[in-house]
Amino acid sequence: MSGSLRLLERAICYTQESMDAVVAGFGPLPTPCSGWDLHDLLVHVNDSLTVLQQGADLGFIDRYPLRDGLDGCRDPTSVLVTTFPARARRLLHACADAAQSDGRIAVGGMQIAPALVMVSGAVEIAVHGWDISVACGYHHPIPATLALGMLSLSQLVVDNWMRESLFNAPVRVSPLASPSDQLIAFLGRRPVA
Repeated sequence: MSGSLRLLERAICYTQESMDAVVAGFGPLPTPCSGWDLHDLLVHVNDSLTVLQQGADLGFIDRYPLRDGLDGCRDPTSVLVTTFPARARRLLHACADAAQSDGRIAVGGMQIAPALVMVSGAVEIAVHGWDISVACGYHHPIPATLALGMLSLSQLVVDNWMRESLFNAPVRVSPLASPSDQLIAFLGRRPVA
């Protein structure tokens, strides 16, 4: 298994733990993602898994995971939580197949190596897992080894376009901050005290 696929798998496992903190009926809770409540965030995370899986299967991503409008999805939070594992499994299978090929994935007119798509997906999924945990009052830091791996790689894959689409400007934190807090801050979120 490639390092990028393993990183994606670990990000999904971490986010599943955050999903386990979601209680049936949650939905309008605020999240660290400005303008999104917990329900919106769960819709986005599930949509991200599907878009990434389709990119790995088809070799192109022709739409970005929902950011505005959230497609009018009104599935209850309980359905969105139970949908996550199946979508995550499909994504991991598609990425394992894509990692075996020499192909590229077309994203926004660029041909990108599947490994970079997996890294980008891992960063987004893990950070949204952190967002979910904070919204639920659970505050589950990203494990140090996972956060360190994603921090170094995210500095390579998070460009201005990705930052404008998904993340805010970096937030300053102490150099002594935990790896989780450093990653969260790099991606524009304020660590929880």
